[in-house]
Amino acid sequence: MANGRARDLDGMLVALVGGSGFLGTHIAQELLARGARLRVCSRHPERAFRLKPLGGLGQTQFVAVDVLKPQTVAKALVGVDAVVNLVGAFAGDLDSLQGAGVARVAEAAKAAGAVAFVHVSALGADAGSDVAYARTKAEGEAAVLGAFPAATILRPSILFGEDDKFLNMFGALMAKLPVLPVFGPEAKLQPVFVDDAAEAVANVLAAPAAHAGKTYELAGPEVVTMGELNRRIAKAADRSPVLAELPDAVSGLIAAATGWLPGAPITTDQWKLLVAGNVAGGVLPGIEALGVSPRPMGLFLDRWMTRYRKFGRFGVKAKAA
Repeated sequence: MANGRARDLDGMLVALVGGSGFLGTHIAQELLARGARLRVCSRHPERAFRLKPLGGLGQTQFVAVDVLKPQTVAKALVGVDAVVNLVGAFAGDLDSLQGAGVARVAEAAKAAGAVAFVHVSALGADAGSDVAYARTKAEGEAAVLGAFPAATILRPSILFGEDDKFLNMFGALMAKLPVLPVFGPEAKLQPVFVDDAAEAVANVLAAPAAHAGKTYELAGPEVVTMGELNRRIAKAADRSPVLAELPDAVSGLIAAATGWLPGAPITTDQWKLLVAGNVAGGVLPGIEALGVSPRPMGLFLDRWMTRYRKFGRFGVKAKAA
């Protein structure tokens, strides 16, 4: 959180559209620490009320916004200096949400006179993909730059953090199940620490002209396979489940046969995204170009996975002096 730097965003009014989620919460903490005023815009703004004590009196405002309802977007962005768009989903009407919806936000930001626009897309955005999530992410990027040419596009990899639904999902499963299937064990990921991604967003807002019209890939410092990731989590949680690494052919069949069911272990689209990998391409500038030194999972994993050990913190033996 701001890492001791000066309050370089002091007084700036920033609208976080879709700001009540995991990444939005961490971006809000970073921006508040650096002096920004926040307008957290969400369909369910009450989910972000926990952010209020993090800022000073009057530093945070909450507004109900639905990007599918243009009038709510325009009203929410009146008077803002900058906009960070975080709206996204994995299911539903993605063309309207991540395509046309994103365009509405960018258009409203331009009309409101915002000097900066940061659009958070995703690593793997691909206009030619047959997966709706990847395709509409790419279409959203094009829509943003069409409406707000000076916008900055950020493509984060999978985000991890102490309060994520990624590492914690695996840790919780290992605490309950003696056998855990591993889909795509050789699939490569490059997870990025959520606070590093939040710092990257804030650094763009601190110098928007330097990053205008550019696209950056936000990835962590190490590439891991799904198999390796599961083994590292199990070790950190002091658990010994049987990790059943499934051949790709079997995983694909499971996704095709059960992916349409509620609560399915993996859908066809998720399977396609997994086998495609989630690593930086190396052509676009990375998170380092935004002044951030990304931190590896190894710095945190042992501490975060303590909760999934057999007796939690009380099951950790003290080391001999």
